Amino acid sequence: MQVGEALKTLFSTGVVKRSEMFITSKLWTSDCAPEDVSKALARTLEDLQLDYIDLYLMHWPFRTKPGSRGWDPEIMVPLCLPDTWNAMEGLFASGQARAIGVSNFSTKKLQDMLGYAKIPPAVNQVECHPMWQQHALHNFCMSTGVHLTAYSPLGSPGSWIKGEVLKEPLLIEIAEKLNKSPAQVSLRWGIQSGHSVLPKSANESRITENLSLFDWCIPHELFLKLSQIHQQRLLRGDTAVHETCSPYKSLEDLWDGEI
Repeated sequence: MQVGEALKTLFSTGVVKRSEMFITSKLWTSDCAPEDVSKALARTLEDLQLDYIDLYLMHWPFRTKPGSRGWDPEIMVPLCLPDTWNAMEGLFASGQARAIGVSNFSTKKLQDMLGYAKIPPAVNQVECHPMWQQHALHNFCMSTGVHLTAYSPLGSPGSWIKGEVLKEPLLIEIAEKLNKSPAQVSLRWGIQSGHSVLPKSANESRITENLSLFDWCIPHELFLKLSQIHQQRLLRGDTAVHETCSPYKSLEDLWDGEI
């Protein structure tokens, strides 16, 4: 509700126009039953005090019981992705969502969806950074016209997610050569790779630094050198895996081998 009030104030006072903002929200796993999809977006629009959302993403390729919270395996329930996606398509048709997409979808799951979708997902938002470069998924997205967006492009330093992307020695070495910060090199790597990046910060100086990416580039030889970094998925999704309660019996199942 606080975000909605802030947006209302910004728009009503002319600080920014609605058309100048791109607002994304996500369908949570407990709202993935087809009959719940439109109600979930309606709540979001009410909370944000908006008539439409620019992009609405299906958060994960699994479903939990309505109203549930947390990650207890016992709250997992069967999901029919084609039916849920059909409901997402209805939001696009109504104009409530100007674009629809997915998040945390493997190459295979995305490929399967493109086979049954009437409206293909505009975006696949996934973990992507120099320590988890997602080359196969990236190439597939580019070949099919699905835009790849990177969350945690800096590896989420200071959060519960383990892994120190910005302390990677090769990244630090290249940053020093370019007189940039490791964060800037990590973000610039994403942009030069051809996908958008979603860094998150409440620190004004870091926000300014994160925006200073468009008047320089990583030289080709150094860009290629970043491919030498050891690859490690940080947000593994372990809590979505269970031998009896989840449709995914292993991390290999959840990510279709991309782990």
